[in-house]
Amino acid sequence: MSKDQIIDNSDIHFINKANILIEALPYIQRLWGKTVVIKYGGNAMKSDDLTHKILEDVTLLKYVGINPILVHGGGPEINAMLSRVGMQSSFHNGLRITDAATMEIVQMVLAGKLNKNIVSDIGRLGGKAIGLCGKDAGLITVKKKPPLADGVDLGFVGDIVSINTKLLNSLCADEYIPVISSVGTDENGESYNINADTAAAAIAAALKAEKLIFLTDIDGVRADPADPASLFPVLTVDHAQALIADGTISGGMIPKVTACTDAIEKGVRRVHILNGTIPHPIILEIFTDRGIGTMFELG
Repeated sequence: MSKDQIIDNSDIHFINKANILIEALPYIQRLWGKTVVIKYGGNAMKSDDLTHKILEDVTLLKYVGINPILVHGGGPEINAMLSRVGMQSSFHNGLRITDAATMEIVQMVLAGKLNKNIVSDIGRLGGKAIGLCGKDAGLITVKKKPPLADGVDLGFVGDIVSINTKLLNSLCADEYIPVISSVGTDENGESYNINADTAAAAIAAALKAEKLIFLTDIDGVRADPADPASLFPVLTVDHAQALIADGTISGGMIPKVTACTDAIEKGVRRVHILNGTIPHPIILEIFTDRGIGTMFELG
């Protein structure tokens, strides 16, 4: 019997699957034991099915020896809850203006509903997740953000002072996946809203993470937001800052890109913005030769 007769179409299908696993091998070896911080934004939480696939990716990372830390936002959920109770959402340069009443809603939605739902979903996939916010064991200590250069006071919005890396390292070493909502606390125990992109970048920098991945609802940074073909596969810190200065990067992308450049400057090796609305974006970026999205480098 010839080799051609032995291998049929079904065999080719499984051989292709085997080749995919072999392609992933050097990446698994390179990242084994390393920390990967993933920021999962509310704008990427489009459906339960997509969320399930993201959490499958996160769980898989843990099972192949990588230490994922998931930091989540929840802007659309916060907006929906504020609307439900008759309150308006206000933003300035992509940052939420947070008065005392809004802060109560932010904490309830982020540290309560969303955080615990994500932890539960990872548990159903076989992962050992533990839900945290910045108030747990002083995980994220902040101070009130001062008024901006244009005089706008964002209210209960915090600037990060410190990250409890000992807690996160202990959890990762003990097989847990930390799931962190972006609520911080000051020295008096007051709750503060933190931009989730900023929180993820600070956590990645404090841990000297190998990778920081931002999942959002677009495929990266574009020269023309309306033109997918204008995607920047790679951006240096200087180029990204120039794009903010000339208005190419605007609105909610400003804190995201600023978080990327800050993380690179503080020692995170690789930072990516990926489209979290496609199936398995983390696996596509980490374990394939092609990669997706926009990667930031020091330049």
